[in-house]
Amino acid sequence: MRPEEIEVESFKIIDAEAGPHDFSAAQWPIVRRMIHTSADFEYLQTARFHPDAVAAGLAAIRSGKPIITDTNMARIGIRGYDLKRFGGKARCLIAEPQIATAAAQAGTTRAQAAVQAALDLMAGGIYVVGNAPTALLHLLDCMQAGTARPALVVGLPVGFVNAAESKAALIETDFPFISNTGRKGGSNVAASVVNALIKMALAQQAA
Repeated sequence: MRPEEIEVESFKIIDAEAGPHDFSAAQWPIVRRMIHTSADFEYLQTARFHPDAVAAGLAAIRSGKPIITDTNMARIGIRGYDLKRFGGKARCLIAEPQIATAAAQAGTTRAQAAVQAALDLMAGGIYVVGNAPTALLHLLDCMQAGTARPALVVGLPVGFVNAAESKAALIETDFPFISNTGRKGGSNVAASVVNALIKMALAQQAA
């Protein structure tokens, strides 16, 4: 089977096994790709969307706004070639030398320092957190202070320390978000959310 045939067959299996659900027609392609990436049907129960999330994400992608990720793993997982068709680009600052210096000077994590360094870059774009709860918590602080203005936050940090708590804090806000409850998540799942939005934007462009 060719790769595209495998993907089509995988989605057929997911649709059949998922059965009835409460996600909208705009939300389901995103949740389906989260399940496809992780083989984890628990996202049927845990995925959460702000009412404006999908529209905000699609508008950012179609406008060529930047996508900033907390890890290079998430950045690499995003369909950069397709993103370029809208004039956009995925970026990650975590490995840049000045980030490590800033984190050491401030006594914070590199993930927090990367958020701080990206405040101007993320305006109107999408900030993607698939690994570091500290990045999501600091981003929320900046958004509440009005210094960070992304159009959409994809908040899917994974782990045992503050992963669930940081996502709960995001879900309680009125900022557009795509997230989930609990400890699960990860850079690959976060990238899959963005890829689903890119595919949807391409479909709208072709219509």
